[in-house]
Amino acid sequence: VQLQASGGGLVQAGGSLRLSCAASGRTISSYAMGWFRQAPGKEREFLTAISGSDGSTDTIPSIKGRFTISRDNAKNSVYLQMNSLNREDTAVYYCATAGRATLGPIESYNYWGQGTQVTVSS
Repeated sequence: VQLQASGGGLVQAGGSLRLSCAASGRTISSYAMGWFRQAPGKEREFLTAISGSDGSTDTIPSIKGRFTISRDNAKNSVYLQMNSLNREDTAVYYCATAGRATLGPIESYNYWGQGTQVTVSS
């Protein structure tokens, strides 16, 4: 299973980016997919995930209303739309696929993409 994350870059505060994660080797429609990020000097942080069973989502409060996860099963891809970005959103963003359809803890994610850098300037 390979996950290829893309779409990161440099953006001004208040701007938007859309991250993409293309999967190969697994049909992701049956699995939970998640987005995580890791800022310099900090631990990897869960952001949001979408279930492979019923499409339900789970999102941490600090990004709710600004970040939206979605999936396109036909393209075997998952996306993260990020709006109203601020400097605290600067990090490497990772997508991951779980070994289960339903939402679960970080330990349930068994395949990870390589990460894409998002840098927000003031």
